[in-house]
Amino acid sequence: MQSVQSVKDFFAEQRKEIIDLETQLTSHIAIAPEGNGDGETEKCNALEAWLKEKGFNDIERYEAPDSRVSSGSRPSLVVTIPGTDNNSRIWVMAHIDVVPTGDLKLWNTDPWKVVEKDGKLYGRGVEDNQQGLCSAAFAALYYIKNGITPAHTIKLLFVADEENGSNYGAIWLLREKHLFKKEDLILIPDGGDPKGQTIEIAEKNLIWLTVHVQGQQTHGSRPDSGANACLAACDLSMRLHGLEKIFNKKDDLFEPNYSTFQPTKRLKNVDSINIIPGEDTFSFDCRILPCYKLDDVLKEVDRCCREVEKEHGVRIEYTTPQKSESPATSVNAPVAQKLAAAIKKVHGLDAKFIGIGGGTVGAELRREGIDAVVWSTLDDQAHQPNEYCVIDNLIKDAETLIELFK
Repeated sequence: MQSVQSVKDFFAEQRKEIIDLETQLTSHIAIAPEGNGDGETEKCNALEAWLKEKGFNDIERYEAPDSRVSSGSRPSLVVTIPGTDNNSRIWVMAHIDVVPTGDLKLWNTDPWKVVEKDGKLYGRGVEDNQQGLCSAAFAALYYIKNGITPAHTIKLLFVADEENGSNYGAIWLLREKHLFKKEDLILIPDGGDPKGQTIEIAEKNLIWLTVHVQGQQTHGSRPDSGANACLAACDLSMRLHGLEKIFNKKDDLFEPNYSTFQPTKRLKNVDSINIIPGEDTFSFDCRILPCYKLDDVLKEVDRCCREVEKEHGVRIEYTTPQKSESPATSVNAPVAQKLAAAIKKVHGLDAKFIGIGGGTVGAELRREGIDAVVWSTLDDQAHQPNEYCVIDNLIKDAETLIELFK
């Protein structure tokens, strides 16, 4: 009978393999077309080859059609390790894609070549989300290498397109492939804190607004002969920001504990200071407590637009590039309680349940009535220059997943 290797010995043995996988994955750039990239195919191919080499035999590949990339599709992988109980399967969902590097002058190293220094790995994607991906892969590998049948069937989902809305990833899989059951327990290792203590169970509702104001261009000295789109846009921006005073409830599950309506991106309008612009386009990022319905928020947005149109003699249209509304996962849900118990066992910490203002694919699952939690041990390096992953954090996360799979 095969002897079971201790978890500590396993990861002492696998440390170099973990670094090698992080290095290999980082070298395959997986940026979406929105970031002028060619998608995840090359990186997904490398990951699939690694999984097969390590003995993962049950791998399914799903291709979401996308004519914008050279391969014609955006790939996701599902890896299965059969367990004693197949009714409530445990899923770990990590994403393959990464964001662009941003200003390369802010990087101390080549972002696509992993550098190890002082227990950290530097490179784009090493934490977001390759730490979660690798911790899931090596936790599952522990079961395979030791010939252990887990208590619950393990499903690893390595998904495309998380960074740009998940329409070619988790959302497509939910709508087209129906992978999940309501009895499933789903963990998304894509958010957390440096201690690994916080479990995210809720998200603020989200609206992104892109607002176009159409006025009439004129000379800077003759505002009376035109309609200043920039002035109207500024007025509307202040009114939209003022919605924080209307949707003003507080919820200490979140930080900040109130709804936020913030102006962000603004497009160029005119080329000269002495031209009053006839068009102006700006965007808002609105993060709204779940106690409010987005339809009610958009009614107030409409009211603000109509008032500004009347006062400034302009026409206003807006779109919602992203809109998300979801319920919370209960703190008493099996996935929340099992994960809290695993954190207590491995980290020696009492888990803290929180809500976040950011968006994850957890919201998509919760809308379908599927309980999902977001957790990891992170230094919050996502999207930053000189992004790094703490190797010991990755290993501790994998140890926690092994405990969760029990």
